[in-house]
Amino acid sequence: MTRLVAWSVAGFGLVSLLVWSQAGNPARAQGAHPMLSPSQTFVETTGEEIYANVCQGCHMPDGKGAVGAGVYPALANNKNLEAASYPLYVVINGSKGMPPVGLMMNDEQVAAVVNFVRTSFGNSYQDKITAKDAKDARPEKK
Repeated sequence: MTRLVAWSVAGFGLVSLLVWSQAGNPARAQGAHPMLSPSQTFVETTGEEIYANVCQGCHMPDGKGAVGAGVYPALANNKNLEAASYPLYVVINGSKGMPPVGLMMNDEQVAAVVNFVRTSFGNSYQDKITAKDAKDARPEKK
């Protein structure tokens, strides 16, 4: 158990270091494949870029998910993605252990990543959502 705690602390420290090293250094983030987005909102524009820099850390590059310190559901061949409203809701609002990453994206980015996931990794759901769909799915501000 002590070894697991040590690895968890080391992993958190590494993530913190990566965030810190990218946060104040926009020049570093200008590279071909930045590790993290260089601001509080995501700058990636295509669904593939957003997935690569935001989602694959948990859901894996192949979309098959992972089990370890947590359970990260597979997006590959996922029947839950058939109704576009489900992944749209999850990206914007979060679910269980997934944070509401859509709050750090504009409507076009949300639509792009949802459409990418629904047409990748063995999924072939071709009905696209739009930026308007993403806007309409956001919680109302009071």
